[in-house]
Amino acid sequence: MNARCLALLATLAAGPAVAQGYAGLGTQADGFAIPAPETRFSFPEDHGPHPDYRIEWWYLTANLTDADGTDYGIQWTLFRSALAPNEAKGWASPQIWLGNAGLTTPTDHYAAERLARGGTGQAGATAQPFEAWIDEWRMASTAKTGDQLDALTLSANGDGFAYSLSLDAKGPLVPQGVEGYSVKSPEGQASHYYSQPFYEIAGTLSLANRDVSVTGQGWLDREYSSQPLSETQDGWDWISLHLDTGAKLMGFRLRDRAGAPFTSATWIAPDGTPTPYPDGALTMTPTSDTEPPTSWQITLPAQNLTVQIDAINPQAWMPLSFPYWEGPVRISGSHAGRGYLEMTGYPEPE
Repeated sequence: MNARCLALLATLAAGPAVAQGYAGLGTQADGFAIPAPETRFSFPEDHGPHPDYRIEWWYLTANLTDADGTDYGIQWTLFRSALAPNEAKGWASPQIWLGNAGLTTPTDHYAAERLARGGTGQAGATAQPFEAWIDEWRMASTAKTGDQLDALTLSANGDGFAYSLSLDAKGPLVPQGVEGYSVKSPEGQASHYYSQPFYEIAGTLSLANRDVSVTGQGWLDREYSSQPLSETQDGWDWISLHLDTGAKLMGFRLRDRAGAPFTSATWIAPDGTPTPYPDGALTMTPTSDTEPPTSWQITLPAQNLTVQIDAINPQAWMPLSFPYWEGPVRISGSHAGRGYLEMTGYPEPE
């Protein structure tokens, strides 16, 4: 679902009167487009930007291993947020762009961010040929046939790390929620949301002056909205799981200071067929006493799933403009596998 540093973008887009924090995503979105249940995706156009919506992102995570079986995780995200519901050239553009990149090992965690103003060419996205970039960080299509997201190259770097990866999709794009309409609250806040969760990945990580060849699985999320949270929601816990059966699971729990959390899930069969589940079908229960919790029990009774997920590195904190936790996990229980966990709205560790 991802929005971690969207809090920063939402604060900038809504103006200085908005209180800092993820509650900024629950502010009004006057003049911007609002997601509608009847809207259907159109590709490749929807791979590109949607300036009539206030907020969107291109978000990729990957679970990787080297020849010795050591686990790694990477994250690459480009966010766009609008100061106004229109477009203009040059410095008059109301678009703000933010890039986040992370790399996690069992013992270390690296993070970096980039910030850019739209209209200058420093950051942006195009639908066909597909490319999303900020400075030298890039996600770009190499697909010769089929969908623009069927094959990608991905690169980013920061203090002490870099990566360069090739991605090859082995399954279809998957709408999240009901036909891509993903509800986020009892009040009806929603986004348009789809994923490509079937990437096979190969490439190189650069760490401490050494290069590591890796392979693994990747998951790309695309989401856009104008008011994705309600006014009382201020953080979430999100998972993307690659199960040993070939099935996938996306799920999230939006915490609400006024009541019970709101949950949503999509079960993705090995052939890409999605089954969406409404609030209450998925349970996410912390099983560690840390904050944020880095171990969870996940249950989805409708799919006979009861698993434990545990962080490969519990210290995968992203100390950026708006801090959050994000890193790779291992899965055990009724199913095995690997995945990613993201948690926002928690106090930053001292």
